Amino acid sequence: MHTTTTAHRLGRTAFGLLLLTGASALAGCAAGGSADQTADETAAEAVTIEDAWVKAADSGMSAAFGVLTNDSSADVTVVSAETEASAMIELHETVESETGETIMREIDGGFVVPADGTYGLEPGGSHLMLMELTDPLEAGEEVEFTLTFGDGSTATFEAPVKDYSGANENYGGASDMDMDESDMDMDH
Repeated sequence: MHTTTTAHRLGRTAFGLLLLTGASALAGCAAGGSADQTADETAAEAVTIEDAWVKAADSGMSAAFGVLTNDSSADVTVVSAETEASAMIELHETVESETGETIMREIDGGFVVPADGTYGLEPGGSHLMLMELTDPLEAGEEVEFTLTFGDGSTATFEAPVKDYSGANENYGGASDMDMDESDMDMDH
């Protein structure tokens, strides 16, 4: 009897392990299914921009602001932007230099919009830096932008031009960029 009982227990244990393994496999499939659904959504579909606006400027440089919202369960990266309003756009951050001066510089790697979170583009902080404006930007006009994300998807948005006088940051990389002195200090 003792041998039968031990065999019986081993059989139940093996059956229990088989059930647990099957349940784990099913749970893995279910998790994979939801991950696949998220993977089907592009970054451009997951991100929206609200409260977008552009600083009015006669020439030289300007900046665009707003709030990027990511509705997906994965971080999303904005890697570039473009507009017909300027010959070049850089993704900028504003930081304090070694001397304590506030400077703007191109952000390495782009803007990372956290999963289920927001990323603010604001005066004195991160922003889209419009360089070499093609025409004056006058209050009341609309400017169209195209954002490119890390997955290659793109999204467009329009932003109104507004009068604004604010933060006086310096462009940290101006000496490397062959810009004239008047473009180095920027009210944005």
